[in-house]
Amino acid sequence: MTEENAALTGGEGPAAEAAGQEGRGGVTRIAVPEMSLVVLVGVSGSGKSTFARRHFAPTQVVSSDFCRGLVADDENDQAATPDAFDVLHYIVRTRLRRGLLTVVDATNVQWEARKQLVDLAKAENVLVDAIVLDVPEEVAIARNETRPDRDFGPQVVRRQRKDLRRSLGKISRDGFRRVHVLRGADEIEAAEVVTERAWTDRRELTGPFDIIGDVHGCRAELEALLRELGWQVGPDGATHPEGRTAVFVGDLVDRGPDTPGVLRLVMGMVAAGTALCVSGNHEQKLARALNGRKVRVAHGLQESLDQLAAEPEEFRKAALEFMDGLISHYQLDGGRLVVAHAGLKEAYHGRASGRVRSFALYGDTTGETDEYGLPVRYPWAREYRGRAMVVYGHTPVTEPEWVNNTICLDTGVVFGGRLTALRYPSREIVSVPAEKVWYEPARPLAAPGHEAGRRDPGLLSIDDVRGTRHVEVRHGGGRIKVREENSAAALEIMSRFAVDPRWLVYLPPTMAPPETSRLDGYLEHPAEAFAEFAAAGVRRVVCEEKHMGSRAVAVLARTPEVAAARFGVADGSSGAVHTRTGRPFFSDPAVAGELVDRLRRVCAPLMDELGSDWLVLDGELLPWSAKAEGLIRSQYASVGAAARTALPEAVAALEAAAGRGLDVGGVLERTRRRLENAARFRDAYARYCWPVAGLDGIRLAPFQILACEGRATAVTEPHPWHLEMLSRLDDPLIAPTRHVYADLDSAESREAATAWWSALTAEGGEGMVVKPVAVPGGPPDRAGETGSGTDPGTDSGTGADSGVRTGADPGTEPPRRGQARPSRVQPGIKVRGREYLRIIYGPDYTESLDVLRHRFLGRKRSLALREHALGLEALSRLAGGEPLWRVHEAVFAVLALESEPVDPRL
Repeated sequence: MTEENAALTGGEGPAAEAAGQEGRGGVTRIAVPEMSLVVLVGVSGSGKSTFARRHFAPTQVVSSDFCRGLVADDENDQAATPDAFDVLHYIVRTRLRRGLLTVVDATNVQWEARKQLVDLAKAENVLVDAIVLDVPEEVAIARNETRPDRDFGPQVVRRQRKDLRRSLGKISRDGFRRVHVLRGADEIEAAEVVTERAWTDRRELTGPFDIIGDVHGCRAELEALLRELGWQVGPDGATHPEGRTAVFVGDLVDRGPDTPGVLRLVMGMVAAGTALCVSGNHEQKLARALNGRKVRVAHGLQESLDQLAAEPEEFRKAALEFMDGLISHYQLDGGRLVVAHAGLKEAYHGRASGRVRSFALYGDTTGETDEYGLPVRYPWAREYRGRAMVVYGHTPVTEPEWVNNTICLDTGVVFGGRLTALRYPSREIVSVPAEKVWYEPARPLAAPGHEAGRRDPGLLSIDDVRGTRHVEVRHGGGRIKVREENSAAALEIMSRFAVDPRWLVYLPPTMAPPETSRLDGYLEHPAEAFAEFAAAGVRRVVCEEKHMGSRAVAVLARTPEVAAARFGVADGSSGAVHTRTGRPFFSDPAVAGELVDRLRRVCAPLMDELGSDWLVLDGELLPWSAKAEGLIRSQYASVGAAARTALPEAVAALEAAAGRGLDVGGVLERTRRRLENAARFRDAYARYCWPVAGLDGIRLAPFQILACEGRATAVTEPHPWHLEMLSRLDDPLIAPTRHVYADLDSAESREAATAWWSALTAEGGEGMVVKPVAVPGGPPDRAGETGSGTDPGTDSGTGADSGVRTGADPGTEPPRRGQARPSRVQPGIKVRGREYLRIIYGPDYTESLDVLRHRFLGRKRSLALREHALGLEALSRLAGGEPLWRVHEAVFAVLALESEPVDPRL
């Protein structure tokens, strides 16, 4: 029986004295679990506090004396004891809930005191050990007499000693996993305390893993699946040339034709270290039967008993020992992966109790049975919100289905279905068909969508986004922190102003400018962008015309029926076009609906080619004035009007003064420049304004296909693919985007791209966006795709063109072991034109370039990297079919980061 199994019997079994202690040269070694409650037991003066200080961290020890001092300012005030223990129990409960080793320093000589602590540990599903310090009565009395804070008489120690002696014979039945008894001062002094990891804790194993569903005695199908996965299979083991590890979800036995063969193969793999296996309910029942326990022979158990009866006694004993030693679940890959036979809710991950083991073996049952006589189970996966992926089996389904980052791999091979494996971390599903129906199921296998059908696809919970959160991202590595105050700001925007949240599957990231140019008259110049990418090892970039419009995300479904099925929007709409903060572009729903309908028609051929009934596009909506008319009138036009009114009069007055011989030449020259700058300022913003009526005058410049069914194309495809695909959109509504490619190894190519930017901005263009061509970890750069064109593709949108350095950014945790370090390359750099920057920095900004060159880009760059990684994560979750709350977790984080203070001019 394993430690875990012994612990789950309620603590009965371990001896009361010296359990878990190993003598080594006179040293008593005490092993306690890393996640556990340790209860010190002993009379006053037995040395509990000294023992705790020597062997445990100060933060791990909760002392009754200290708690008494907290509530009464006097550690010896016995009248405060009830309140003190209320505080002590609260602290202990909180620490155990957080999975922290906790030590209680109190006398605990009475059964009632120990029971309260044992009950706390059981409620939090952690193991509890007792360490008894048993010193002679006279030693304890003598110690107390030397302590000025212990003014009670020897009768107190004698009473405690009597309680302790009465307890020692029965303490092993109090529910402790182990009771360690140290007798005398010398043995206490010589003791050594070490922590041991739970058997479920294999977080150091990072994979890659092949997780295999319920086998149920189907040896031939198991061998076929292993070979399909690339394993080399032998009679009693298997190895993988790439060093992969197999993980079996349990239920190896019963029903099928060759339970001994399956056991022999899996036992050999586990013994060789090439596989892990958790217990299934069928292993537990078979082991009980082989141990001579009375069990109900049903559900294929008789087949296993008959097959094992034909095996040698030695094999039966080995198989029994193997099954008896299987544990409830494994935590793998730093806690990112949990494997349990029937699944496991987050509160039970890494915990040990009968409750946890029962859940892992049978699921969350109601205690009722269905019409087939089988247990009715709560749909725990529907409510799962844990960070770890949970892979399980137990309940056969016709097809594996992702539900809230959980997946069931029992596809009923023994019932004539398939044997299925999940390749981790790639999430690839591999399966082989059953050779035949080996056993008739008691009820039909669950159809795909049986879990999803029980949940509202549009259901979002405020608990998913409020407070300080950490979002794991696969593109860029690490975990991105979202602070509580940022979450609150995002919640305000999203709950009050955003479109239907079911359409909010992506929000664009911010984008940083290049390092400040040192060229005379320029704040931004392509040379700095090219130099930064070249220094990072980027060979080729695409330079896209930057339209001065409003960033737009278009989510388009082919029909309202597709919108209802895929996005859960059943109001008859077929999509949405929203701003970079999730707000609708048009106050008139009719205009918004007309835009969506027209875009759906335009994009229908694109959907056909991609084999998808929906698309998500990133682009710019033109003109700028369509969305920002109020801002333009109040901020830009008013400045222009004031300058146009005042400055000509000022110039005229100064010219008259100069005509009278006054020395105003310097002021006059400066005012003339200001008048010229004001005219340039008016021209700059006026270029991006024109009248619109409904959709008349509206244009959309899409530059990236973000996602479609089954594909996060922003992750998988380089920019040339996006530009070429979008160039096929043929409608006056679609605005093309000029672009050129630049080879950063060629000075001539860089100069040509710079000249292109200069001409573009001289014509009144805003500028360009420079992005690496190749997608990190994706398709290689196709060097033949060079030259210029008029393909769509634009703006401050980033696309999947570079790695993202999140590990070194504020609020982002580093990548885990075995994960490639994220690139330090920005996903894109915007290089704005000299005249356009007057809109940003003011009409006369060129007069203050020396000051502006000291602008700080660090925070803006950090935000760009983090928001880009979150955007790609949202798209990957969307394309992978994950639930809306999982997609929203990343989308919401982008909006939250946007509330961080940063220079808006950047």
